[in-house]
Amino acid sequence: MASELDPKTTLVRAADPSSRSGRRTSTSALPPDLLAAAAGRLRVSALMYAAAYFLSAFLPALLFAEGRAVLFSSPEYWLPGTLSLAGALAVAWLVSRPELSDPVKLRAGLSFEVLGSFGIAAAQYHDIAAPISQGLMGAGGFGLSWVAVWVLLFNVMVPTPPRTAVAVAAVSVTAVPLTYAAGVALGRNVPLDPASFFFSLVSPYVVVVLLAYFGARIVYGLGTAVRRARELGSYRLVERLGRGGMGEVWRARHRMLARPAAIKLIRPEVLGWRDDESRQLLLRRFEREAQATASMRSEHTMELYDFGVADDGTFYYVMELLDGFDLDELVERFGPLPAERVVHLLLQICASLGEAHEAGLIHRDVKPANLYLCRYGREVDFIKVLDFGLVKHGRMPEESADKLTGADVSAGGTPAFMSPEQALGEERGDGRSDLYSMGCVAYWLLTGTLVFKGATPMETMVMHISRQPEPPSARTTLPIPGDLEALVLACLAKDPDARPQTADELAARLASVPLAGEWTTSLAREWWDRHRPAVDRERVVEQDVGAT
Repeated sequence: MASELDPKTTLVRAADPSSRSGRRTSTSALPPDLLAAAAGRLRVSALMYAAAYFLSAFLPALLFAEGRAVLFSSPEYWLPGTLSLAGALAVAWLVSRPELSDPVKLRAGLSFEVLGSFGIAAAQYHDIAAPISQGLMGAGGFGLSWVAVWVLLFNVMVPTPPRTAVAVAAVSVTAVPLTYAAGVALGRNVPLDPASFFFSLVSPYVVVVLLAYFGARIVYGLGTAVRRARELGSYRLVERLGRGGMGEVWRARHRMLARPAAIKLIRPEVLGWRDDESRQLLLRRFEREAQATASMRSEHTMELYDFGVADDGTFYYVMELLDGFDLDELVERFGPLPAERVVHLLLQICASLGEAHEAGLIHRDVKPANLYLCRYGREVDFIKVLDFGLVKHGRMPEESADKLTGADVSAGGTPAFMSPEQALGEERGDGRSDLYSMGCVAYWLLTGTLVFKGATPMETMVMHISRQPEPPSARTTLPIPGDLEALVLACLAKDPDARPQTADELAARLASVPLAGEWTTSLAREWWDRHRPAVDRERVVEQDVGAT
């Protein structure tokens, strides 16, 4: 990877082999989230079909004695409609089964399109629901059948490869002439001469098939365009995992390797580019974040695989995919942690920040949301420090740093975890600013509350500047060793000189805190097995993307 990113250079995407011939017809050409959405619409379509069928074909007959007498006089009146209703409900149930993949569900939907068409035609042309329902269903007339509406609507609701769509639509519309002809054979429909039969019951549906083809081509084409737009180099976006202040994080899969990954996207429209200068500054900031993360070798720093700029101007970088919780979610879900576990986690954070500070890099946004607790190989309760997006090089001239953190991008950090010098806008801050934020994180882990919480972000910042924190032991019923509490309050000192001076010093003081017990590997495994069982991540990713 080049050390400098040319802002004018865009990533050239590898061509999708399926796009060269234009012959790909599998629904796997669509992104997994669109397949899931299509499966959901298929379920809704099946339920709507069942409701509409009952209301139009059965309910009118059931409301009147004459209709009931005819309807129940013979199975040939009620059986076709009953089968149609049962089929629609069966499809709705099938699509709701989580163990079935979305492509399988959509293939079942194609069968439902055909069977549903025959059900509609039977109600319309075979007099299944007594004479009173004929007017509602249009029986006895030669206007365009409701089958046409069903076929066209289905191709909009459920994206289908165009060639498959035209074949299924062609089979579906045969329901109209075949059902009418069956009614003629049974003496229920008026015989038509060949010309009238063709122009009334065949040729209009040729047009319907053509419309279904073009509709499917547009809808399916939009889906495949979305997939192509989500391809970044050798990676394909699979599922959005979350959104942040400046972008999104997606689960991704390498085209050739089995290794899953996470991709952070920063869209140009959210960055507020005003001119070329702001674009250059933002590109430099993005490059700096990627290079800062890539330069770290601590196992507790998020590993970076790749970074670049897509040809639509989107910044992206590829990092390892983790299985766990950030510390924000951890405390929200499970409450404050015992002191032994808090010390265990803080020591790992110190390992990452210690390396960064030695290299002159200041994180400047240390907070629970940027600290991820995960399974890592065979280890559990393993911390990864994320998002060096606000990183500042301690040796960078102030003027350069000021420019680089401008361009409509807030670079101050998060108010609830911001040091007093950050709140005052002092660019001379050093690694001790991160240690103040670590004190805020420790406070959160021990008590489940923020050190300061003002009515507004500005009020919170003022509190960090001027107010003394309440001891953590006053905020929780859990026991907190006095030495640990004193160390947390030392990290929260307003004067940087009164704090631990380095991450290594903080780690040494944490290690010397006398604790009532020890957070052992066996305790950690027991906790993780109870609250976050291990999953086969490779299998999950493969299932997400379907056959490719």
